[in-house]
Amino acid sequence: MEKKAPKPLLGQILEKIAPCIGAKVLMEPTWGIVGRITFRNGKNSYFRYSTLDINRVGAAEISKDKDYANFFLADLGYPVIPGEAFYSDDWAEKVGSDRTIDMACKYAGRIGWPVVVKPNSGSQGRDVQLVFDKPSLRTALSAVFKKDRVALVQQQVKGRDYRVVVLDDKVISAYERIPLSVTGDGVSSVRELLDHKQESFVASSRDTVIQFDDPRFAATLERGERDFSTVPMKDEVVFLLDNANLSSGGDAIDVTGDMHQEFKKLAVSLTRQMGLRLCGVDLMVEGDITKTPDAYWVIEINAAPGLDHYVKTGEDQQRIVEELYLDVLKHMEKG
Repeated sequence: MEKKAPKPLLGQILEKIAPCIGAKVLMEPTWGIVGRITFRNGKNSYFRYSTLDINRVGAAEISKDKDYANFFLADLGYPVIPGEAFYSDDWAEKVGSDRTIDMACKYAGRIGWPVVVKPNSGSQGRDVQLVFDKPSLRTALSAVFKKDRVALVQQQVKGRDYRVVVLDDKVISAYERIPLSVTGDGVSSVRELLDHKQESFVASSRDTVIQFDDPRFAATLERGERDFSTVPMKDEVVFLLDNANLSSGGDAIDVTGDMHQEFKKLAVSLTRQMGLRLCGVDLMVEGDITKTPDAYWVIEINAAPGLDHYVKTGEDQQRIVEELYLDVLKHMEKG
């Protein structure tokens, strides 16, 4: 008998909460990645993976392209991280551009090292890397260009990383994202501590899989003069990645109730001005999101803010996500 793939978490959540408002969910049974929601009024709405039928197509497409989204965000007056887009050799030749890896190296030299490299259309922090010199930049860009024909090279900005989820005129969830790290016990090596962390993910039903062969781990450890065999001191925190995505093993600290009202207004206004109803607004804040906004940057926006990893970080987070999607369903039913 053919083994069926497990349903993505969104489908499971919708099946659980839809009856609360008299709606029904039908999942396609073979792969379980698409579904239909039928509301009490007879209206049908569809979803695929974490993408719900709530945002307008044009706005959602813009949000998937980090370079285009930054263009419009900057035009609206929001502070975006300074950077430029560069192309794979094949794509640069096709579009008649000189924005190749060589030009990216020159650009990085002008804005100053280190720089951040990220895929233009990627998600979940894949292939995002902080690099400190031209050889590392070439390697990082080559890795991006295996999957994406456009990459961003950006200045490094420092602060605390937050994901704010907005639905229409309301912030539904906000949490600080902490990069993948281990905390020393004075006995175990970094590798052993990572093994323990993976075991804790499994025990909590969190489906994050740590990619132990990720070359970014070794690069990050090397900057701190460490490797996988290093035994951190008791309570010493060792970071393995620079980006804070939960999908790559990061942790979340909920700040929904503590977020400053001005940051909430900012996130809601940004979402509306970008033509979206449901949006994940990623912010880098120099300071604390509980205080009046001062120095901050919009990292990127996401029209399909997948919360699969966030929901697995605790019972409170599961409740928050279920309430979030229940609100989404009510808004979708009303149109």
